[in-house]
Amino acid sequence: MNSLAILLVLVAAVAADKIPDFVVPGQCPAVYESKLWAEQVPKHANYAGVWYEFALTNNPYQLINKCVRNEYFFDGNQFEVKSTGLNGYGKLVKRNGRVYPNPFGEPHLTIDYENSFAAPYVILDTDYSNFACLYSCMSFNNLYYSDFAFIFSRSPSLDDKFVKHCEAVFRNLKVDTSRFQQTVQGYSCDYDAQKYL
Repeated sequence: MNSLAILLVLVAAVAADKIPDFVVPGQCPAVYESKLWAEQVPKHANYAGVWYEFALTNNPYQLINKCVRNEYFFDGNQFEVKSTGLNGYGKLVKRNGRVYPNPFGEPHLTIDYENSFAAPYVILDTDYSNFACLYSCMSFNNLYYSDFAFIFSRSPSLDDKFVKHCEAVFRNLKVDTSRFQQTVQGYSCDYDAQKYL
C-alpha cells in the first residue's frame, strides 16, 4: 500500500467517524530535521550493519513481533534492509525493505517495506555503535497525526543508560515514553536461523 492509499483510507475512516486508534487529533511535533540531516548524511555508512529492535510504540504495520533483527546494507545512497524475527504465532518471518532519501527533498529518510507503505524515517539520535532513537510521524490535514517510535540496539540487549538517553530524546518531543513496549530478544531467539530465511 503506498502513502496516497493509506492517506485515502485514513481520510475515509475520519469521515466515517471510525478513526483508527493510532491516529490522534493534533499535529506532528517539530523536529529539527534539517540539522539532523546535515549531521547524519556524511555518516550514513556508519549506520549500516545489524540493528536489533529493543522497544517500540504500538505499530499495526509491524508484522514481526519478537526477536526482531534488521540488517542494513548501504550502497552509498540508500539502504537495503532485511528484517527477520517471529510473528505473533511464533513463525519465523522475513521482510525486505529500503530506506532512502525522501523523494520530495524533505530532510529525512523514507522507509518502505514490501506490502506496506512508505513513511518518514527520522534518526533522532544515534552513536552508530550502541543505540538509535527512531521516529516516524505523518500528519493528516494538520488535524490528525500518526506516529511510531523505536529504540534500536546493536546487540539483543541495551545498556540502561542508552535506554534512558533515548527516552529523554522522545520526552523532549513530548512523546509519551510509557507507550514503549520492549521487544522480546535474548536467548530464546535463534538469530542464525533467521539470517537464512
